[in-house]
Amino acid sequence: MFDLGMQELIVIFAVVLIVFGPKKLPELARSLGKGVAELKKALNGIKDQIDTEVKDVHDPLSKGLSDTFERVDLTGKIAKKKENNQSPLMENRDDKTDKETSGHEGEETGRKAE
Repeated sequence: MFDLGMQELIVIFAVVLIVFGPKKLPELARSLGKGVAELKKALNGIKDQIDTEVKDVHDPLSKGLSDTFERVDLTGKIAKKKENNQSPLMENRDDKTDKETSGHEGEETGRKAE
């Protein structure tokens, strides 16, 4: 984030030393360290709260989606079983359709041959 080299840090330290003096420098560093620690603690608390809220929203949605996918998968499997194991009514219907179609085609072929 901050691209500070060794020279820049030395200049900053020298300016702080001149402005605040050697007696106040340890106290200033201590309070700065405490401030950074409190900031990190607050940011972690916010991050944990956001993660909890996202989890509260995500879990019910993922459960609902997985239930939906299972239903779709089961429906697909049932549809495949129905296609493979057609009912007797469907087979009779297909046979009649085949006979009617073949009969018409034979007549047409016979007409063309004449």
